[in-house]
Amino acid sequence: MTTISPFPATTNILLSSHPSTSTHASKVSHFPSFHPSLFSKSPSCPYALCIFLRKPKRTVFLKSSEAEEISSTEDEWLQTLPDKKKPLYSHSLPCIEAWLKDLGFYQSKESRALWFVEKPDWHAQLSLDATDLYIRYMKNGPGNLEKDVERRFSYALSREDIENATLGGP
Repeated sequence: MTTISPFPATTNILLSSHPSTSTHASKVSHFPSFHPSLFSKSPSCPYALCIFLRKPKRTVFLKSSEAEEISSTEDEWLQTLPDKKKPLYSHSLPCIEAWLKDLGFYQSKESRALWFVEKPDWHAQLSLDATDLYIRYMKNGPGNLEKDVERRFSYALSREDIENATLGGP
């Protein structure tokens, strides 16, 4: 039995390149019936539906003066850090972020609450949760961990205690 798809044959090929689809005509029918003329076409993509299959890209450019401004802002936050004996909950988020950068952590591009550090003997991922700070030492980094090791620290602990515990390694 042959079914006729509302999409041109070339669009079916394009859709079939998506991992969750198939080129078999009866499988295509589970897609909503979009009418191609309802969508605009661009010169780089003559078939409007391919717009939905592209991942958006975002490029950020910083002028050197902007990079210096960010660096000086971090320095300002480091200077305003509360005493290292104070609980971490008494620190502002920008202070905590500047402190983590100062310790050698770098922030994930996907999640602002996720940080990574790579030491010669171990690699770790730190997560700033609403109530606790988690650090996971990764088995796939240097060292001889049999499995990932995760520790949880309350924000009621001092910045000094958390720093010593996390940088002490697994």
